[in-house]
Parts: sequence; structure tokens; C-alpha cells
Amino acid sequence: MIGLPFAGNGLVHAGFVGLGILAALLFYAYEKRRRGLADPRLWPIAGFAVAFGAIGSRVLTWDISRQVSLADWWGNGDRSILAGLVGAWFGVLLAKRLTGYRQPTGDLLAPAVALALIIGRIGCLLTELPGTPTGGAWGVFLTPAQAALTGAQAGVGLHPSFAYEIVFHLAAFALMWRCRDRLPHPGDLFICFVSAYALFRFVVEFVRGNEVLWLGMSRPQWFLLAVLPLLVWRVRRVFGPSLRREMEGTAA
Repeated sequence: MIGLPFAGNGLVHAGFVGLGILAALLFYAYEKRRRGLADPRLWPIAGFAVAFGAIGSRVLTWDISRQVSLADWWGNGDRSILAGLVGAWFGVLLAKRLTGYRQPTGDLLAPAVALALIIGRIGCLLTELPGTPTGGAWGVFLTPAQAALTGAQAGVGLHPSFAYEIVFHLAAFALMWRCRDRLPHPGDLFICFVSAYALFRFVVEFVRGNEVLWLGMSRPQWFLLAVLPLLVWRVRRVFGPSLRREMEGTAA
């Protein structure tokens, strides 16, 4: 493989993130129109999701021990997709409170988020540390210059963890496209997507190359463990009634 053609290039990364956000907003507009949702308050909700997602991805990963300027922190500081999702969720709640919109919006947002992540992760794949060593003769091999920029080892096959994530989001988007009108409650699509992504992200984090915090797990993994009870409770809301009906039918 060719390694990282744009190793450490923040402009390339930001460009793909911007394209991902644009694609998400276009899909949001399409899906809103397809569902016949003409309420003008839906656009401020989308705007708050984007804005607070960007803020959350930085604020919630801010390393206060680093003495950098505000501009350098915003442009080159740590970013996290998980923190961005938390920020976007808070932004949607705040926008609904301010506008008085009460209907669930998860079914609109979930496929749009997956689409944004597909494109945004391409930027990560081209610019950032791919992952941990594969232990074999395959993977992403970095040149000495690329390795120096990313803090990796040159000439060693590394897991293309961002490619794994792109494949996951492609599959998730295709499945949500197929099932977007089939789940029993409004907003269920978002619950299923976030829960599936949390499980996938916990597993793929073992080959991401992020700093190990404690007991062999990274900071994102500990965050996911903390929110696991909430995710399980929300997923039971989606599938619990159907499972109970199936069990009752089998017993009868």
C-alpha cells in the first residue's frame, strides 16, 4: 500500500470533513423532503447539530496541560468522533428546546451522520496514523518521513483502521436506507445506529493505535463502557416489544 499520501496535512483532512458535512446536509434535505417534513425549524436543528458537533469534538478532548493559542487548539488540537456525536446530540436537544420542536429527528439524522463519517474518514485514512502493527506482511506501510509525522514505525504493516470504519459506515448507511421506514418508533434508527457504532468502535479501538489509558483500553473504550447501560436500555426500547411478542407466540 502507498502509506499516507497526505500525512499530517490538516487542510486535506479538513477538506474531507467539510465534504462529509455537505453530503450529510444534502441527504438531510432530501430525506426531509421525501418524508414531507416542511417545518422550517428542522434546519436550525441541523445547524445546531453541526456546530455543537464541531465544538464537542474539540472541547471534550481538550488537553489543558498543553499551552497553545486558541487558534492552534481549534485548528490542530485533538478531535474525537465520539465527542463530536455527544456535542451534536446536545446541540439537537438545545435547538429543540429553543425552537419548541418536539418530534423525533433521529431518523433524519442517522443516515446523514453515517454518510458524513464515510467521507470524513477518508480524510483520516489519507492523513493520520492508520493503526497498530498487523504482525504480518500486510497493512499500511509508512515511509520514514510519514512515520515521523504520525509517531509510528516506518516499514511496518499497520492496521488500516479507518478503512475498517469506512466499510462499517457504508454497511450501516445501506442498511438504514433499506430499513428507514420499517422500525416501529420514530427515532429508532438513530438508536440502532449509535449502538451498533459504539460496539464496533469498542472493538476496532484495539487496533487504532490510541494511547492506552488503563487495563489495556483507551480513553474512547472507557467512555463507551460508561455509556453502555444507557445504550442497552435504549436498544431494548426498540426491540424489546417484538422479542416479547415472539417469545409469547413460541410459548403459545
